[in-house]
Amino acid sequence: MVDAVALRQECVAAIDGYGGGYFHERDWLRAAFLEVPREHFVPDRVWWPNRKDGHYPLLDRTERPRQWLKAVYRPLAALITQIDDGRVRPEDGPAADGCFTSSISCSAVIVDMLHHLDPQPHERVLEIGTGSGYTTALLAHRVGAPNVVTVEIDHGLARRAAGNLGALGLDPHTVVGDGEGGYAAAAPYDRILSTAAVRHVPAAWPRQVRAGGVIVTPLDTPYNTDALLKLVCDGHGNATGHLIKPVTFMKTRAQRPRRSYGELGWPGWAEHRVTVGADGQRIHTEGP
Repeated sequence: MVDAVALRQECVAAIDGYGGGYFHERDWLRAAFLEVPREHFVPDRVWWPNRKDGHYPLLDRTERPRQWLKAVYRPLAALITQIDDGRVRPEDGPAADGCFTSSISCSAVIVDMLHHLDPQPHERVLEIGTGSGYTTALLAHRVGAPNVVTVEIDHGLARRAAGNLGALGLDPHTVVGDGEGGYAAAAPYDRILSTAAVRHVPAAWPRQVRAGGVIVTPLDTPYNTDALLKLVCDGHGNATGHLIKPVTFMKTRAQRPRRSYGELGWPGWAEHRVTVGADGQRIHTEGP
């Protein structure tokens, strides 16, 4: 018999072994992870994101509960909960093709994002992309559910997440809508967390964050990966920040189509400079 609590503890121990970020210096985050049952937010049928025999395997809790639960707590495993905005159904079995459109992100990445967001007790947080509601629950554990606003564009996902959260006695303000517009009715926020990647940061987000407030979001890059981006806002609709590390996320619906990286403001290859000397190598770009 596989025990969810024991698997949760093993997952924490594994993540504790990663350097920088994660649970380090965030005791509140470790406590939240240990208390919130991740398995409660995972549908009984999910797809494994790596192909086997040309298909994405289906993990079925009813048929193979041990396999399903162990997958839930693999620290670097994301589980796919929706393909092609729901047009591919889990009851049809392993998926031969399709675009992943919702998932419960891997534990390690969720923990790392929350580490860098670093919400403080009673702060107001806007989450973009409710998904299963799991990250929402971790946020609620830290700041209190009444201080969390979470926006989900998919009606079915939003309804299911609200049910998941309600079953644990959590009632954040769940909004069905396009998260790229944020949620101005409850602004200003202390923090914004996006669980979907963007190619460009929507202008509405920094407009809805107080001075000194933080935005954490995955950002599409020209380097064949997304990057975790942390921005600090000035309270006047502007924000500056830096890239933290590579991550991989699904794009917001409006930003799925590819765009020129030059149009998005990325420097071209010719704008990179390499300096080599006694102190080692430095790679940088020209300009301010």
